Amino acid sequence: MIYNFNLGIGWASSGVEYAQAYRAGVLRRIGQKAKFVFTDMFPRDNIQHMTENIGFLDSEVIWLYTFFTDCKIAPVTYTLEKLEATFGNQSFTFSREGSRAKYVFEETNVYYTVYLTDEASDRVHRVEMVFGGCLIRKDYFTYCRIYSEYYGPLDNQAHLYQRRFFNEDGSVAYEEIIDNDQVMYQFPGRLLCSKKELVGYLVSQLKLTDKDVVIIDRTSDFGQIIMQYAAPARIGITIHAEHFSESSTNEDNILWNNYYEYPFSQYKHVDFYITSTDAQNQLLRKQFEKYMGVCPHVVTIPVGSLDELKYPEEGRVSHSLITASRLAGEKHIDWLIEAVVKAREHVRDISLDIYGKGGEEERLRELIDKLGCGAYVRLMGQQRMDEIYKNYEAYVSASTSEGFGLTLMEAIGSGLPVIGFDVPYGNQTFIDEGENGYRIPVHDKMEKEERTDKLAERMVRLFTVDDRQSFIRHSYQKAQAFLTAEVEKKWINLLNQTI
Repeated sequence: MIYNFNLGIGWASSGVEYAQAYRAGVLRRIGQKAKFVFTDMFPRDNIQHMTENIGFLDSEVIWLYTFFTDCKIAPVTYTLEKLEATFGNQSFTFSREGSRAKYVFEETNVYYTVYLTDEASDRVHRVEMVFGGCLIRKDYFTYCRIYSEYYGPLDNQAHLYQRRFFNEDGSVAYEEIIDNDQVMYQFPGRLLCSKKELVGYLVSQLKLTDKDVVIIDRTSDFGQIIMQYAAPARIGITIHAEHFSESSTNEDNILWNNYYEYPFSQYKHVDFYITSTDAQNQLLRKQFEKYMGVCPHVVTIPVGSLDELKYPEEGRVSHSLITASRLAGEKHIDWLIEAVVKAREHVRDISLDIYGKGGEEERLRELIDKLGCGAYVRLMGQQRMDEIYKNYEAYVSASTSEGFGLTLMEAIGSGLPVIGFDVPYGNQTFIDEGENGYRIPVHDKMEKEERTDKLAERMVRLFTVDDRQSFIRHSYQKAQAFLTAEVEKKWINLLNQTI
């Protein structure tokens, strides 16, 4: 079995989660059994809805908190009717607005607020119980009640002091006792004094053997405890981001990214490191040898793959640009918007569609309104992208850091030329300067206006000067190396070496 460890997942997941979902599909196809372990708490959503959303099977997912119960990863199927059956003979009034319902029990001074999975459904995700104006409990459901939270009034606020996790039959599996940032976990005959200990206990209960592989996708917080209990399984560390600080590195010392500092220091206990690009692989190996005097096993395996190359059925929309990412500050979508406005002075029908969700959405919407470009710059939301790229003429990115760039890979898989900055490692992997796009030289002191000017210049050049058909052919050629069959071979070779 291959166990993959991560922290969280969300509706607007990062590249790490999408990389894991790609990996899950590859491992299925090559016949390798795999589990994906998530250790964050998800009080707002059912983890199953989020993991299914990006392509995991329920049977592949382990959630830290239900691992110690017999409750399975499953969609929410618990209904209002089932909830009402627990009320006994109590009289109540019922009201509903959208995805929220309310039960009022006037005789007992209690009311329930019920959070449903959506506005059209009667499926219950959680119930908040209020007595005498004070929140006292929250119950969480999938096909049964999976856990409850207990609250008491403190400083005029509801204070969470306990969680109780249940088995399918309603019996208590274990309890979490909470005192601000301190937690303890009470099992029958066992007391764990931190979440790290809980994670370690999970790993110990997997009963790993030398036939198993543990891959850690995020090592912050729990990397050390996972590695401590993983033996005798083989251990792999995936490198999803820049692994060192260039500005704090000199001939004598290197400053590793704090996410990777511990697993790098424990190279003797790591069987392999995985980078997503050859450029990062080569640099990492040189740095290990230079600064640590060792040559660890580092392999390059793309974090995504292309099942097939995509070709437009009816031609591409003229002078259309696409970008796709989380709407986060580090993606600098605002630079792209401003660049397109500038480029429109020379390419009158240029357009930009922005796919994705995230915290910057409202700010970007305000910028579009301010610049008056809503007719040709559109926020498209979160969508399945498989058949979308091929309708556009080029992909643009303003990110200044891209460990791999799944969207870059998907873009060239649809033959798109790509415009981006000359930054490690994704842009350098997928863009061949002047052959299928442009890598714009950039430095830390370059002002925003200069960056947007250069982006706009390349947009205009692509649509008015260079041979786009040649660029398209070159993108398709580069994409061949990222076809699923090629990535599967890399996983087979690695696992044959380690299992």
